[in-house]
Amino acid sequence: MSYTSVELCAGAGGAAVGLEQAHFKHVALVEIDKHACQTLRLNRPKWNVIQADLQLFSGKPFKGAALVSAGVPCPPFSKAGKQLGKEDERDLFPAALRIVSEVKPKAVMLENVRGLLDPIFKDYRDDIQAQLSKMGYISEWKLFNASDFGTSQLRPRVVLVALKKDYWNFFEWPKPNKKTAPTVGELLFSEMSKNGWLGATAWKKIANDIAPTIVGGSKKHGGPDLGPTRSKRAWEKLGVDGMGIANEPPAKDHVGLPRLTVKMAALLQGFPKDWQFFGAKTPAYRQVGNAFPPHVARAVGESIMTALEIGDSLLMEKTKTSTKQLEFTV
Repeated sequence: MSYTSVELCAGAGGAAVGLEQAHFKHVALVEIDKHACQTLRLNRPKWNVIQADLQLFSGKPFKGAALVSAGVPCPPFSKAGKQLGKEDERDLFPAALRIVSEVKPKAVMLENVRGLLDPIFKDYRDDIQAQLSKMGYISEWKLFNASDFGTSQLRPRVVLVALKKDYWNFFEWPKPNKKTAPTVGELLFSEMSKNGWLGATAWKKIANDIAPTIVGGSKKHGGPDLGPTRSKRAWEKLGVDGMGIANEPPAKDHVGLPRLTVKMAALLQGFPKDWQFFGAKTPAYRQVGNAFPPHVARAVGESIMTALEIGDSLLMEKTKTSTKQLEFTV
């Protein structure tokens, strides 16, 4: 069976890549940022990328797609912000739910930051589930850490999955990988040594843990760096200078801590090695910093796919049985 999806707030394609790996076929990817749209087109020329404000986008032309996936903006729920929730003008959950009602998919996947699970947002979460229930969905929230699924980064994400009642009983949340995610040194050694840096081998031994959460994706943030002081200290322990993003890997005679490049940050986020980012360093890094790790999207997407396949197979069997009974009666 072939299952299609509509991706909202697609960004640079983190969720889209993971869902593609889970064998969903994207019929539309909606994103407002022009650089991110160009990134999607650069990597997947055949994807239907639509640059649009989600508030003004209609899902009606895509009615019947199997899945609606959305990574709506996180500032309304982030601990780094004021946590205004529905009072924040950047809250796009209402728009996403409206589009779900228009597309009428079999499944929904919504992701956001861990702060959404804070007690202050319980009523907000309950309201989202209540709206989905009225549309005929059963739903549940789940907290994931990207490193449990192979991402070399400590990146907690909250995911809501909703499925029509015919499919919910066949859905199981993905379980963490048995294999430990590679360390920063293991993952990035090839890139760090690309220009012949003599200190790469020694650096690899220092960078012997997964990365802290990659931050710095906000447009209000000045230039590209690895976040606030606490984050920079965590990076320093891994032998990385978090004060900025480099244009190139360290030179052969580089002395001191190296900086990450956009590509290195993207690898830590779980993007494929050949994934390219459109735009100058700052907008490119913001795309990486805002991304949903593809490894997590793939894991959840595969669980959704399994539920849809089992549910549809049983529905087809029931239809065949009913048809045979009708023919026998006639």
